[in-house]
Amino acid sequence: MTALRLGTLAWPVERTSGLAGYAAKLDRLLAEAAGRADLCLMPEYACVELGPALAGTEADEAAELRAMVQAAPAVLDTMRTAARRHGVWLQPGSLPMAEGDRVVNRAPLIAPDGRLAFQEKRLMTRFEAERWGVSPGAPPQVFETPWGRIGISICYDAEFPKHVRAQVEAGAWLVLVPTCTDTLHGFNRVRFACQARAVENQCFLALAPTVGTAPWSAALDENRGEAAVFGPVDRGFPEDGVLAAGGPDRTGWTFCTLDPARIETVRQEGAVLNHRDWPRSPLPAPGVAVYR
Repeated sequence: MTALRLGTLAWPVERTSGLAGYAAKLDRLLAEAAGRADLCLMPEYACVELGPALAGTEADEAAELRAMVQAAPAVLDTMRTAARRHGVWLQPGSLPMAEGDRVVNRAPLIAPDGRLAFQEKRLMTRFEAERWGVSPGAPPQVFETPWGRIGISICYDAEFPKHVRAQVEAGAWLVLVPTCTDTLHGFNRVRFACQARAVENQCFLALAPTVGTAPWSAALDENRGEAAVFGPVDRGFPEDGVLAAGGPDRTGWTFCTLDPARIETVRQEGAVLNHRDWPRSPLPAPGVAVYR
């Protein structure tokens, strides 16, 4: 397999006039990555900056969500058109979509010819569950690409080892993490979790956040984060496992070339073999230690 040129974006949250404005912004951002990235990663709920324009200036969280769900097919078509135009694999973040009478948070992976498949967010944050009413989605899966299998773990999902581990055990050497967090507490939970998953599984994780303030949006009000790519903390990798980082709350692209062969090498020849040594069956319930 050849190396993958990855671009991960700290999305600048901005007031968007409507679907045409979002399409123009997406086109402009992908043009910036043209020739430098084979696969472009964007943040969870980045397109939700459209919500106020679609729902009206006085809209609340619920109204913005309804407007986004209604517009989701058109937004998805816009994403597919952009991937085809720029000839890239595109993970354009996530969008709330209707699934029967439920709403789920879906992250598409779009091929350069417009084919797509989805990963749904499995575990909901309190905001999603208690205020937006977004429902848990399908279990983790993996995506076939020219560089081998990759996974997507949406924001909070990456904080749970088994979600990423299931993707790694299904062959993923890279896991994409689109995220949307409104505090540094939230962002650092995701960041530290990504670094832990890279150590546990001896794999790459790439993180793309929303960045900026949006007082005009009830749902997407404040956004903190940093685009980054992490790898194993082992031989042949940086001592802190950070392969690339764009800078705290700094918008724009961060690029990193990832070679799946490096993952195979560290899993066979690393100073430790976390991937191999992960328990493959549940441990028994802990007993109570006896003092003597």
